[in-house]
Amino acid sequence: MTAHNDTAQHHVPRTGLSTREAPLKWVVVIDAELPAGRAVNAAACMAAAVGRALPGLLGDDGRDASGHLHPGLPWAGCSVLAADTATLHALREKAAAKEDVFVVDMPEPAQTSRIYDEYLGLLAGTKHEDLTYHAVALVGPRNRISRLVGKLPLLR
Repeated sequence: MTAHNDTAQHHVPRTGLSTREAPLKWVVVIDAELPAGRAVNAAACMAAAVGRALPGLLGDDGRDASGHLHPGLPWAGCSVLAADTATLHALREKAAAKEDVFVVDMPEPAQTSRIYDEYLGLLAGTKHEDLTYHAVALVGPRNRISRLVGKLPLLR
């Protein structure tokens, strides 16, 4: 994870705008070859990291007409896109070099290790250039994120 924790803090939630007009953009880019379960796992795990690091990205809780509480969701929305592993690696590199982009990644050992300390050990023993990324989440200014992800297709 590349921490630029001020990404969402410098943007006032714009809950009255369409997600296409929001000043921030959040995308999750997943290896198109991952099986559905692993793709969903990658998205969910990275979303947890984004939510913890950027709590300003979440809107207010809401109540339905019956009074039941529904926790706040991201006011900027989130697009889930597809790419191959080479594109994911290059995208992570470009995004991590941008000061105003928050990056969370899902390297391969994160999905093959069942013990977190084991994952950390595998990560520590692998050079960055040798990591295979299964997914990358990016949050940042709309125009910058759009330029980074270009015309990547939606994950299907």
